[in-house]
Amino acid sequence: MKPISFKRHRFPAEVIRQAVWLYFRFSLSFRDVEELMAARGVDVSYETVRCWTIKFGPLIARRLKKRRWPPSPRWHLDEVVCNIGGKRMFLWRAVDDEGEVLDVLVQRRRDTEAALKLLRRLIQKRPVEPETITTDGLASYGAALDQLDLRHLHRPGRLRENNRIENSHLPIRRRERQQQRFKSQASAQRFLTTHAAIYNTFNIQRHLISRPTLRRFRADADAAWAVAVA
Repeated sequence: MKPISFKRHRFPAEVIRQAVWLYFRFSLSFRDVEELMAARGVDVSYETVRCWTIKFGPLIARRLKKRRWPPSPRWHLDEVVCNIGGKRMFLWRAVDDEGEVLDVLVQRRRDTEAALKLLRRLIQKRPVEPETITTDGLASYGAALDQLDLRHLHRPGRLRENNRIENSHLPIRRRERQQQRFKSQASAQRFLTTHAAIYNTFNIQRHLISRPTLRRFRADADAAWAVAVA
């Protein structure tokens, strides 16, 4: 991968990397990042931080995705309602059975066409063929899978069967509240796609592993980030 160019920026590359990492890694607003940077002796405005996240966030996310190992073939799909720019929209998400975010898609509708669009994106982007596709009881999933000849993989269920993705909505809901809701469909899609890649890198699930394993996983995540932002 070619090095990221930070030319024509007044602040050093280390400052930009740190600000972008803080914003996407934690549930912080741009003003929170401004305060944290000020505490470190860096006088940068929240508007500058916003511009950095828009310019460098998607680029770093793409580089992180290239370094990820293949996901599990057991997929979980779900959709949640979001109020974006005063309009009712639906956030379609897919994760595997280990919590890896596979894809995020903001759409205006909650029908077969919307489900079909998400499934086609998943099949085209993922290097692993699905073994099972677990969803809630929405009939649109079954209709979309029929069109793709994947109905035999469908596992419709209730909350317990699809609990993996139901819990994975929580970080998104926290960010939505922190940002006082998303402002537009395009900005929501950009943020959520970038957030997903960085979340996958640092989502270690510390409650399931020992302390030495946690330190090793943290070191691996930090190394992956260092390579992606170089």
